[in-house]
Amino acid sequence: MRVFMTLLMVFWALVSLEGVISHGVQPLSRIAIHKTVFAIDNDAYIKASPSVLGNKEQNKEWVTLEYSNPRPSNDDWIGVFSPANFSSSTCLPENPRVGPPFLCSAPIKYQFANYTTWKYKNTGKGVLRFQLINQRSDFSFGLFSGGVSNPKLAALSNTVAFANPNAPVYPRLAQGKTWNEMTVTWTSGYGISEAEPFVEWGPKGEEQKRSPAATLTFNRRSMCGSPARTVGWRDPGFIHTGFLKELWPNSVYTYKLGHKLFNGTYIWTQTYQFKASPYPGQNSLQRVVIFGDMGKDEYDGSNEYNNFQRGSLNTSKQLINDLKNIDIVFHIGDICYANGYVSQWDQFTSQIEPIASSVPYMIASGNHERDWPDTGSFYGNMDSGGECGVLAETMFFVPAENRAKFWYSTDYGMFRFCIADTEHDWREGSEQYIFIEHCLASVDRQKQPWLIFLAHRVLGYSSTAYYTNLGSFSEPMGRDDLQKLWQKYKVDIAMYGHVHSYERTCPVYQNICTSKERKFYKRSLNGTIHVVAGGGGASLSEFSTIQPNWSIYRDFDYGFVKLTAFDHSNLLFEYKKSRDGKVYDSFRISRDYRDILACTVDSCPSMNMASSPYRGRF
Repeated sequence: MRVFMTLLMVFWALVSLEGVISHGVQPLSRIAIHKTVFAIDNDAYIKASPSVLGNKEQNKEWVTLEYSNPRPSNDDWIGVFSPANFSSSTCLPENPRVGPPFLCSAPIKYQFANYTTWKYKNTGKGVLRFQLINQRSDFSFGLFSGGVSNPKLAALSNTVAFANPNAPVYPRLAQGKTWNEMTVTWTSGYGISEAEPFVEWGPKGEEQKRSPAATLTFNRRSMCGSPARTVGWRDPGFIHTGFLKELWPNSVYTYKLGHKLFNGTYIWTQTYQFKASPYPGQNSLQRVVIFGDMGKDEYDGSNEYNNFQRGSLNTSKQLINDLKNIDIVFHIGDICYANGYVSQWDQFTSQIEPIASSVPYMIASGNHERDWPDTGSFYGNMDSGGECGVLAETMFFVPAENRAKFWYSTDYGMFRFCIADTEHDWREGSEQYIFIEHCLASVDRQKQPWLIFLAHRVLGYSSTAYYTNLGSFSEPMGRDDLQKLWQKYKVDIAMYGHVHSYERTCPVYQNICTSKERKFYKRSLNGTIHVVAGGGGASLSEFSTIQPNWSIYRDFDYGFVKLTAFDHSNLLFEYKKSRDGKVYDSFRISRDYRDILACTVDSCPSMNMASSPYRGRF
């Protein structure tokens, strides 16, 4: 009864809210929740089972719904609400680009009542299954008639909850600030006033030790605007990070997450394992996966707020299936497209758990994580939905000096990765420009020959329709200042997201191909190969009908990139499609150290002793 009364209050409160313009057409935004009426039908019902989830300590479980409506229609739908008993007291719109749904009153996802029961219109009875994940709160299900334009709540289910909603969940590994450190971050409902978080870990099969974990959280006032600050707000729980140090290179370690309650009880996760990173310069097989803009999707086929990332499940599936052949993953921006709906981060970390719990999952900041007006972001748009970087900076660890400035470098064996933050100023003279140059200049190419530049927005080259129409073929001002750094320090590959498709250039400098080769590059590249790999899962971006000479391969599809370093002289690049995991574009680089040292245009000082008029006089 308390749930019914709360919902009644919610719906009446929403009737008074004015409609605002939605940023894009999303399934939940079609629900006119402000028109909802409380119309409980005593002859209608909806029952959810089981009512207790996670009895075997699992963090996701399927719930079966049985429902009946004496006046069925093909427009009837079922919404998932969490928390089951919620309030609309803070649901005040303040961002004119965000309209319904209001997450504090709209379902977190929904499905039509006839989705799996095609005779529902005739019988009024149906069965439907939803997959729920542990999100530190309970759930209820509402049966609605009237379609999404005039919803009427006909029946409300019993409450469903996980046995331990506070349990530690969704571990995600990341490289630490030194090559022999691994971090593990996870989420729980336990604050430091309730329990002590720690990681129990050690070499596989050997004695384990415990390392304490740091705990962070944030509140509504940490958000910069709506919907994150208002209708999209949801308690994020507590985010813990443990630091596993002095690892032996390439050794396999096991770990599990623990919380010691102050009554002496221990709460544990299952045991996971990872392989420690190789020593910088170590000559061994090293495999890297890179993509951007993946987002999240629902395994049960239901609809939820940002329902335009239908390729994300395929990308996740391919990585999970090939995990034994992957050493580290880079997700270069536009992580889950929560856009201010905080609960979506839990769903994303659940989706990638099989990957991120086994190999380092490194992220970059994108516009949908950071951008918000008057908050210091380089772009003044509202793409983060008011998150202004807080979610990405807290939910994931990166080895940055200051995570509010999301640029950093990390070494993996023969690779040096320089990760830029395109949502902050990168132009010459800026703090980030100084960092980028130092990252590129400080690498020892004899030990780490493969120099990779990563960023979210396309700072290099792209022939997508958007950039072509701008006339810049990249982010405006993108390569104006950075191109000379890529050339001077002989960056092998620069890779970007933001554009939701795949494109590869020739080795290029100042719009000119420095090599006619397409498949097998020998000796010096004399330029940088630019790659757009933003087809991780979000809706695809159209190419221009114009294909410049420097663009040698384009694909309007979902996919990801894999780099394989066999040794200091041989690198394999592969582009794989998410739908089948097969290779559709590839090239090889084969060279020696002297080829990296060799001078090319603008990569060496204009004067050296070989060309000096004083050569041989001393």
